Amino acid sequence: MTNAIDDKTVVREYFNATGFDRWRRIYGDGKVNKVQLDIRKGHQQTIDTLMDWLRAEGNLQGLSICDAGCGVGSLSIPLAQAGAIVNASDISQKMVGEAQERAQAVLPADRMPNFQASDLESLSGRYHTVICLDVLIHYPQSKAGDMIKHLSSLADSRVILSFAPKTPFYSLLKKVGSFFPGPSKATRAYLHAEKDVVGVLESLGWTIERRAMTKTQFYFSRLIEAVR
Repeated sequence: MTNAIDDKTVVREYFNATGFDRWRRIYGDGKVNKVQLDIRKGHQQTIDTLMDWLRAEGNLQGLSICDAGCGVGSLSIPLAQAGAIVNASDISQKMVGEAQERAQAVLPADRMPNFQASDLESLSGRYHTVICLDVLIHYPQSKAGDMIKHLSSLADSRVILSFAPKTPFYSLLKKVGSFFPGPSKATRAYLHAEKDVVGVLESLGWTIERRAMTKTQFYFSRLIEAVR
């Protein structure tokens, strides 16, 4: 348990300090270096894939969605623009503040997501869809399993997760230090075996509906949709 608490503390402090400045630039549209640009493009591809899935269903208007680990609002904002009722949270107060500012710049008041600073374990409520993108990389599988279980308890119809897949190739990249290059990287980065993530979801009664993979030079993310 100490390890898990330490991981959460590390994540919160990182994204309220050097990590906030770094990722705000990456998820913005300003000038960044080649590695950061590659990560920006990869993350946006994951967002675009997910939005394509949801838009194709034609029922986003009025759909209740929890965006757990919303960062600077990269997903929350387009969801709200499409008419979803969005509850968005992040462990970092600075990230939440940035997301609110970005949302206020492009959204009318009646479409603003409900933003809050919260860790995943403290989230409450009931939602049609619960989404958690690119968060599990910060936590070991033992803790990630608990997080998935809690997110599952909030979802009526669907859970969508993304994570850095644990394969021999990506494990080697991480081992040699090139998984997230740069002086401002987080101190921990965890890969997750897809069978482990799927196993937790299926044990909770979910069925895997869709999968996708985003691969760029420095960004690797497996996207999974589970439904009931």
